[in-house]
Amino acid sequence: MNKHQLVKEHLIKHGSITSWEAIQKYGATRLSAIIFNLRKHGYDIDTIMREESDRYGNTCQYANYVLKGIEK
Repeated sequence: MNKHQLVKEHLIKHGSITSWEAIQKYGATRLSAIIFNLRKHGYDIDTIMREESDRYGNTCQYANYVLKGIEK
């Protein structure tokens, strides 16, 4: 299974994914490109921007990609 398929299956099973999850679980370092391609193939995916503090207290932003139309 390639990384696109792994991310798609993750979205279907869990409903959302972040870049950190994609890197840790699937070695997918270009999640935004995978999401772009999934959208081109008809998947309705929202981007929700999140903020958290890193270990040094700096504010960091990251995207949480949410697959719409899936009951969780």
